[in-house]
Amino acid sequence: MRLLEGQVALVTGAGGGIGRGIALRFAEQGAAVAVHCRTSVEPAREVASLVEDLGGRAVVLQADLADEDECRRVVREAAAWGAGRLTALVNNAAVQPVQELAGMTATDWRTVVDTNLTSVFACTQAAVEVMRERGEGGSVTHIASIEASAPAPAHAHYCASKAAVVMHARSTALEYGSHGIRVNTVSPGLIDREGLAQAWPEGVERWQRAVPLGRLGRAEDIGDACVFLASPLASWVTGHDLVVDGGITARPTW
Repeated sequence: MRLLEGQVALVTGAGGGIGRGIALRFAEQGAAVAVHCRTSVEPAREVASLVEDLGGRAVVLQADLADEDECRRVVREAAAWGAGRLTALVNNAAVQPVQELAGMTATDWRTVVDTNLTSVFACTQAAVEVMRERGEGGSVTHIASIEASAPAPAHAHYCASKAAVVMHARSTALEYGSHGIRVNTVSPGLIDREGLAQAWPEGVERWQRAVPLGRLGRAEDIGDACVFLASPLASWVTGHDLVVDGGITARPTW
C-alpha cells in the first residue's frame, strides 16, 4: 500500500521547482493533489497531467496567496474538490528576491513577508478548520529554508520570513496536536533548477565543494521529506524542522 493512499493534499506554488517535485511525489504515493499556482498556469496544468499519468487525480487552482482572502478561497476549493476532505497541506509558495537591506523599502519587505509568511498563516488556519470539522486529523508542512538559521547576504526579508515560518509551525503544532493535526517544516538547502549553474556558476561550485553529499538537492528530495511527514510513518512527529541539505549545515564555519 502506498504511503498516502486515500489522502487529499493541497500543494501551494506547485507549478514548478520544489512544488512540482512535492506534487508528483504525493501522487506517486497515492494522494489526490490540488496543484496551486499564481501565474504559472500552463506549468501547473502540466504537473496535473503528469499526476493523472501516474493514475492519480489532480486539479489546478489559481490564487494570489499574498491576499488573505485568496488563501482561504483556495483551501475551500481544494476541500470541495476533495469531497469535503483535506488531509494534507504543503505551504510551498514563496518568493526569494535578492536585495540589500540598505535599499529595501517597507513595501519590498511586505511583499516577501505577505507571500512567504502571511500566506502560511492564512492557508494553515483555513486548512485546520477543514481538518477539525472532519475530525480525521491531518498534516501541515511548511517549506522553510536553511536560511532560517544561516542567513545569506541580501536576503534579510527572506531569511526573516523563513525563520518565522519555522516558529509558526512549532506554535501551530502546540495548539492543534490534540486534534490529531501535525505541523512541521522542511528546510531545503540549495535545490537545482534549470539554468541555475549558468546563472550562478561560482555559487554552485562553492556549494558542490562544501556539501558532504557532493551534489545539489533535487526537488524530489524535498518531495520525499514531505511525503514522510504527511504519512503514517511520521504519526508521532510534530513541531519539527526537517533539514534536507546534503549535510551542508553540519560543516564547521570556522
